[in-house]
Amino acid sequence: MNDVTRAQAAIKADDLHKRYGDVLALDGLSLEVPAGTLFGLVGPNGAGKSSTVNILTTLSRPDRGSASVAGIDVLRRPDQVRRAIGCVTQKVSVDPQATGRENLRLHGGLYGMPRRDAAARANALLERFGLAEAADRVTRTYSGGMQRKLDVAMGLMHRPQVLFLDEPTTGLDPQARAELWKEISRLAAEEGMSILLTTHYLEEADKLAASLAIVDRGRVIAQGSPDKLKSELNGDAVQVELTDPSLAAQAAEAVRRVEGTSEITPVGRSLRARVEDGAAAVPRILAALEAERLEALSVTISRPSLDDVYLKHTGRMFAQAEEEGTS
Repeated sequence: MNDVTRAQAAIKADDLHKRYGDVLALDGLSLEVPAGTLFGLVGPNGAGKSSTVNILTTLSRPDRGSASVAGIDVLRRPDQVRRAIGCVTQKVSVDPQATGRENLRLHGGLYGMPRRDAAARANALLERFGLAEAADRVTRTYSGGMQRKLDVAMGLMHRPQVLFLDEPTTGLDPQARAELWKEISRLAAEEGMSILLTTHYLEEADKLAASLAIVDRGRVIAQGSPDKLKSELNGDAVQVELTDPSLAAQAAEAVRRVEGTSEITPVGRSLRARVEDGAAAVPRILAALEAERLEALSVTISRPSLDDVYLKHTGRMFAQAEEEGTS
């Protein structure tokens, strides 16, 4: 166990506000990350995740509010915070002209590690992340997944108390993403390290995080374990894909009249609704659509997901919010 005890929060943020010109990035965001856990900060692009991480890692100052990392005030003692954390940013930060081993030793040197200690630590991390055979190749020859693993290894060189992983799997192919998930899970399980993972992949947060906070428009809208958040939603989710997407609003009105349906949301050419019993509700939904001469291409039933949690708290699907955040 590192220096952050389990009785002490690894990260605390209270009422953070941050504005960039006309854009309100953080609007009173508060959260607390228990020590020794992998905590997910989840939200669509533009939700405020990176602004939060920038403040917690001392790269930015809030307009209002306070925060601490490893028990250290980020505004009063930023130098101490920087020594206590490891940070893996969204963009790969390895030097493409240096070897994997050289990248790690250089990073250790930046934190004042003695050469012998840095060399031993680099060797151990290269083995841990399956990079030993490629250790003496320049990193421009590495695959995207290998570069990302090296990035995480660099963040661990100086044995930080708290590790920040900011969108670590963005841009990776599915296989490389799955491999990095495995490494992150192992890291959390074996070392009990305090990790803050930001992601806009709901599946990633569901799979990796012991606890998470869902962020929307600069505020935390829901917080808890993935299972707890999903268990708060009763019943099933039904998604109907329509033949004619221009009739989604009409279809939503028809489904709204079906007893036992709620949270009805049109999304593109599909319609999503929450029902008490999916198997029993589907025939009634199809009958309601048929009565309005509306055709369905397909109907699917699923148990509650984090997407449903997001829909419940914001009134829109996560994919919609992603489009809004990148537009």
